[in-house]
Amino acid sequence: MGKDRVCVGAVAGAFGVRGDVRLKSFCAEPEAIAAYAPLQTEDGSRSFDVTVLGAVANGLSVRLSGVNTREEAEALRGTRLYADRSRLPSLPDDEFYHADLIGLEVLDTGGTVLGTVTAVLDHGAGDLLEIQRKGAQSVLLPFTRASVPTVDLAAGRIIADPPDGLLE
Repeated sequence: MGKDRVCVGAVAGAFGVRGDVRLKSFCAEPEAIAAYAPLQTEDGSRSFDVTVLGAVANGLSVRLSGVNTREEAEALRGTRLYADRSRLPSLPDDEFYHADLIGLEVLDTGGTVLGTVTAVLDHGAGDLLEIQRKGAQSVLLPFTRASVPTVDLAAGRIIADPPDGLLE
């Protein structure tokens, strides 16, 4: 998939009996996901308009266009939903879409290649970059200004200053 679409949510399952779904929104403001519609499946085979019905445990209750029964809603469990990048807001210079960070080369402050970003993880205490190192296990690098002083999207690289002991 190209960089023209960004994953903004995932269906967690059915909610109720009328075809509503429980949706995990990956947006900074969860309800904003509806403004980025139509949302598409990863393969682009289906497209949905989104109506947010309310907040529920671990997500939102939403109605997706064309989904009318609990069975149809349950069949979408695990489906990741994508928005066209052109519909998303521009970000300040110090914020990034996770999709833009994945695949960037990571170098230390001396110019030595450390690896490539394979995932951006958020477990509640702040983002972590998963760095796959050549011939070594991947490491998790805190995505803070101290550990990642430079992100250069145009050059396709990140300059990192890993905490002592992380790469040993």
